[in-house]
Formats: sequence, C-alpha cells, structure tokens
Amino acid sequence: MTALQPARSGPLPEPAHDRIPFPVVDEISRHCLREEEPETVHIEVHLPRQPDPDRLRAAFGEALRRHPRILVREAPGPWYRRRYEWELTGTPDADPVGFPEPGPGALERARARALAEAPPLSVSPPVRLEVVRPSSTGSSCVLVLTLNHTALDGPACLRVLATAAELYSGTATSTASPVRTPVGGPGRPGQRPPARTGGPARPARVAPAADVRAAGGNGLLLAALPVPRRPAGARYTVNDQLLVATCLMIARWNRLHDAPPRPVRITMPIDDRPRGAEMPIGNGTRLVEVGFGAQECARAPGPEAVADLLHRTAERTRALKSAPRPQLGHAAALLTAPALPVGMRAALTRGLRRAAAPWTSTTLLSNIGRIPYPLDFAEAGRAEAVWFSAPASMPRGLTVTTASTGGRLHLALRWSRALLDDAAGRRLCDFFTDCLEAMAALPAISGGDGP
Repeated sequence: MTALQPARSGPLPEPAHDRIPFPVVDEISRHCLREEEPETVHIEVHLPRQPDPDRLRAAFGEALRRHPRILVREAPGPWYRRRYEWELTGTPDADPVGFPEPGPGALERARARALAEAPPLSVSPPVRLEVVRPSSTGSSCVLVLTLNHTALDGPACLRVLATAAELYSGTATSTASPVRTPVGGPGRPGQRPPARTGGPARPARVAPAADVRAAGGNGLLLAALPVPRRPAGARYTVNDQLLVATCLMIARWNRLHDAPPRPVRITMPIDDRPRGAEMPIGNGTRLVEVGFGAQECARAPGPEAVADLLHRTAERTRALKSAPRPQLGHAAALLTAPALPVGMRAALTRGLRRAAAPWTSTTLLSNIGRIPYPLDFAEAGRAEAVWFSAPASMPRGLTVTTASTGGRLHLALRWSRALLDDAAGRRLCDFFTDCLEAMAALPAISGGDGP
C-alpha cells in the first residue's frame, strides 16, 4: 500500500480499514500543528448558478469513493508508537457537504471558517465542502472547500472535485495532463546550475505592519488580475514572473518599513503529478527555495534590471526543477525515520523548527497554474473563477497563491494576523499588481528562444 493512490474505477470493495504510515510531509505537518494557526487549504470555485443539492451531495460522495486515499482518518495510538498512520475508511464517517444559510455575508463567513476551522484528522474525510449562496435572491453560487493540509494538498482536492463535476454532469471526460516543460528546455549539456544567491545569510522577514496587534488566525485577500504577458522570445515563464513579483513586493514593503536589505528566499512547491483521474491523492508536491540576493532587493529596479532579474530567476528555477530532491529535503527525511517513538520525534521536530525559524524562507509562492479541468456542473454552469489559499503560519506569516481560469489570474494573499493587518494586505496586493504591470510593459526580446 502506497501513501498516494490514483482513483479506482468499477465496483468498490467493502472498507478494509487498511493503514498507511504517514509520509514525510504529513508527519512533519502533524508534529507542528498549532491551534491558533490551523493548517488549512481553502479553495473557492465560483459558479454562475446553483447546483441541485441532492445531486451534488451524491456526486461528491461518489467522487470520494473513486479516490479512496481521501477517505482517511488518523489512526489512534500511544505516544511511543513509531509511526503515525492513516486509516482508510472506504466510506465517510460524516457527511462532508454543507449548505449554509444564504444571504449577505454568507461567503465571508464561509471564508472565515475555512481559515480558522480545520476539518479534524480523526474524522474521514478531512475535507469540508460548503455550498454558499452569497445572496438569497441571486443565482450565483460558490463552492468553498476546506481541507486539512496534514492530509492532502489543494491540487489533489481539486482533482476530487473535478471528478464530482464529471459525475454530476454525466460527462466523464479524460483530462489530459498539461505538459510541464520549462521554457527554453532543461538547459544546455554541461551547463552548471547558477550559484546560490542567499548563501548562509539569514533571509529577510516580512516587516510587521506598524499597527498590527498580536492576534491569532489568518487574514485573506482575493484579487482577479490579467494573466502576465510574456514578450515574444522570452525564456522565462509566467511562474518566473510571479516569483519576481513576489520578491519585489516584499522588498518594496520592507524598504518602506526601514528593514535592512537581506536576501529574499521564496519557497516554491513543484508538482509533477499527472492531472487525470489517475492523479495520486495526498501531499504530492516537493518544496524548493528560490533565492534572491540582498543587492537584488536593495532598491527599486528599472526596466532593464527587472528583465535581467527575470532571466536570472528563470535559470535558477530550471536548475531547481531538474535537480532530484526529497519532498522536504534530506533533513526532514532523517527526522521522520522511525528510529525513535513518534512522540519523541515530534518534540525534536518542534524544537528544531523553533531554532531554525530565523533561517526559514521569507515567504511561500504556490502557483497552481492554469486549471486543467472544465469543472462543468451542467445546469449550474462552468467555474468562472477558482481561488486557492495556503496556510500562512509564522515565522513566514505570508503566502501567495495563484491560479488561472478563463484568462484571469486569481491571486490569494494570506497572512498571519500576528504579522499583518487587512490594510497591509491591500497594500501588498497593490505592490504585486504594480510589479506584474511593469513586467508586462517590458519590450520584446530579439534572438531569444520562444516557448
């Protein structure tokens, strides 16, 4: 039995209550859970009309059964056991679909629940789907999914929702996985990866807002922007543009708050899984860090400097994507080796996390990319917008998540309320938008390799 399983087809067996040891990502997340900052991933799918409640509940339930790895709960055990284990239940312990009272404020309340209330790991599935009607008279509808990030990630949950949409509409289609080839190819033979820019220096932290008050939980801001334009001949990708925009956004914010220039390091998930029905479900991304030197962040760059930074970033990301690496690095693999009881490993992991906090990356950028599914709910219509947001626990305190649907870039900024307030979130969004607009205005590049 593996940690990640593709969807099943055909008749389903009776629940066997098989057990799966926690993979590395799940275990590290489980060790570091904190009640004041739940590890939730929030997904919003906006539909033009409302789906039929009974049909939607039945389709989502069948989708869960077709992706049995989502039907898990944490198996109980003593502190001295060597592994946390997932118990495959085969059927839900409770109905994960809810229909909150419609009307003004319903969507805001659902978002607040998504950020503050993680589905419990002791109940299968660790996912909640709320069908929200922002108006009691309007026709639009928002599907708000909340998942416990210890159990699975956003792309995996979206795959399950895509299966539910196919079942609901009766048009089960084979989704072709997008080809994820780096622009310009993997690099020339003999080409050495670019040197690390951050070195051993401590990375920059996002400067706290001036009027922030110590508080628990996360704040959230969603925005719809144009998908960044790349000039003809550019060797960088949209993902590279988003990385540079994130770096420049934080550098500008920190300069305004008189923070000394430091290297900016951005954690970036890389997801190589297929997007079809066979997509493995679970936490399937590996994390890498993209570094930007202190001098690259010391002052506001002009157009030529931005173009140079984009090209250097493209070289860095190509090298990082092609290098083999465990999901969370070799240190995490060593920490989760079952040499000690899980309770002792948990205490050790939390202590090391506190000690390593000053060297934690500056922020996390998760670019989901183009949504590869139609998310067609028949009479309720196709998804008009899809937003994701990743948890923003300290010491990073800020995450940037993007996805594109219908030619629009859907941006989610999520922050720890111990670091930033709502006004700071709006200011950062403005900075991010300004950076993307500046990159869109860059001239075409002659003699480059096209995508």
